Amino acid sequence: MHAERGTPVSEENKGILDGFKQFLMRGNVVDLAVAVVIGAAFTNIVNAVVKGIINPVVGAFGTQNLDHYTFCLGTCTKNKAGEVTEGIYILWGSVISATITFLITAAVVYFLMILPMNRYKARQAAKAPVEATPTEVTEIELLTEIRDALVARQGGSDWQGPGPSGPGTGRVPTQK
Repeated sequence: MHAERGTPVSEENKGILDGFKQFLMRGNVVDLAVAVVIGAAFTNIVNAVVKGIINPVVGAFGTQNLDHYTFCLGTCTKNKAGEVTEGIYILWGSVISATITFLITAAVVYFLMILPMNRYKARQAAKAPVEATPTEVTEIELLTEIRDALVARQGGSDWQGPGPSGPGTGRVPTQK
């Protein structure tokens, strides 16, 4: 038992477990889990496209494995096993390969998922009833309302407009 609250530990743990269960059952958590699983499966497809199509096309101009494209800083030497013993190799081919993989993934996600979803949402929005949006009141309409309210307050429905206007009169000329 907690001395401060007076609730048994088992009831507190039950509350924590219920809260955790509610957290896991939220729609966005489940959606995120599904997205991660689909993304992992999709990564295999993209990697196969890069290895099966992109790398052979690049291989027509050089080596099929982009990881073999390197740049050496300083004097580089390798031992018989192919390990670098001296110098610093910059593996720019790996960066190119990862960039190509990213661009293919982004393009497929956009064209196969985002674009159709946006079109679907636009069609649904077009089908939805149009809500009456209040139009913005112009400055002239607002001033007209103020003038009419002042006239009504003065009780002069036969009011023809201000008298002489000018500095010191407090009156503004109106257009008829």
